[in-house]
Formats: sequence, structure tokens, C-alpha cells
Amino acid sequence: METENRDFKYVMQDVSRVYIGAKYTYREMMDSDEIPFKLKAILSHYILKEVAEDTTPENHIFYIRDTDLSYMVYRQLKARFQMDIPVLSKRGTWQYRREYHTIDEIIRHAEWKARQDEIIVGEMVLTKLHIMMMSL
Repeated sequence: METENRDFKYVMQDVSRVYIGAKYTYREMMDSDEIPFKLKAILSHYILKEVAEDTTPENHIFYIRDTDLSYMVYRQLKARFQMDIPVLSKRGTWQYRREYHTIDEIIRHAEWKARQDEIIVGEMVLTKLHIMMMSL
């Protein structure tokens, strides 16, 4: 039996937010019963018109430009992405610092695209209010 790596492939919800593991592909999100229907409709209507279904948000965010529809959607949703970024400590060792960034902050840091293999994107955080307010 073949096992599947499920790290960073999850959906959690609390009262006000939806947390989605960044290793989920957009196809897996569309197939998941745990993703809110309105978010699936947004993905289908806007995001999947620009990217392939087998793309993950982890890879997608480093290639978004400020003229893309995906950028406008993530900005409207006020999406935040949990990123573990390698930084050099005062002792001269590399450590990961966990930070949450918006899509605006990500596209402003061009050096992150060059270092995307070193940066770990763990999850995408969306507020339910902004999902509900988004029109199709």
C-alpha cells in the first residue's frame, strides 16, 4: 500500500477563519468536502482560469504579478500565508523564522522568488467574512 505525504495538506476552520495547508493543489481543494463551497466557487471562477489545477498555492504565490487576477483575488480575500524564512542568526547559524505575509508583501520581495526552494510556505489563512463578501 502506498502512503501519501499529508504534511501541509489540511483544512481547519474556527469561528472566523479557514486554514488551508499550502501543499494542497487547487484540484485537491476543489475535491475536498472540507473547503467551504463559496471558496470553491471563487477558486473555480477566478484562480483556475489562470493556473493549472495541479498547482499549489505554495508555488503559485511566488509567480503572481500585481496585474494578475489571482493577485486581485488574494488581495480582496486578505489572504495571509504562513512562511518559514531562513535567516542568519547572530551566532552565524541559519534558523527559520515563521512569519505571516499578505500577497502584497510577497510580490514586493523579489528575492523570495529566487529563494523559494529555501522558504517553506505552510498554510494559507482566509477570513470567512472576506470569503462571504467576495462576489462572483
